[in-house]
Amino acid sequence: MLDCKSCNTPSTTDKRLSILDGTLLADPLQYRSLEGALQYLTLTRPDINFAVNYVCQFVHAPTDSHLLLVKRILRYLKGTIDAGITLSAGDITSISGYSNSDWARCPDTRLSTSGFCVFLGSSLIC
Repeated sequence: MLDCKSCNTPSTTDKRLSILDGTLLADPLQYRSLEGALQYLTLTRPDINFAVNYVCQFVHAPTDSHLLLVKRILRYLKGTIDAGITLSAGDITSISGYSNSDWARCPDTRLSTSGFCVFLGSSLIC
């Protein structure tokens, strides 16, 4: 992955994958190891939260299609290596929050996915 091209987004907007898509990996340890490392990275890279949460849903039976999603996140990180949470001095008298939901798009369970962010002034705090 050192010589791979970077990409602009951590996940695709195409059709969501099912747990049945692809061929089961012979050794899922690499998938689980990458997924765990990405979970840890979300502490300072909230921009990958949704994509990492999505690939975590396949950790019990990962396939080659699911591994491609993990590799896409890694390609995105390669292109945005200098990004992360930054706190800046300024007015902290305002707090604002935003949320988003993905209603029932999981093809297997029809469950929803949601997320949020909170800003104190112009700094992302949650």
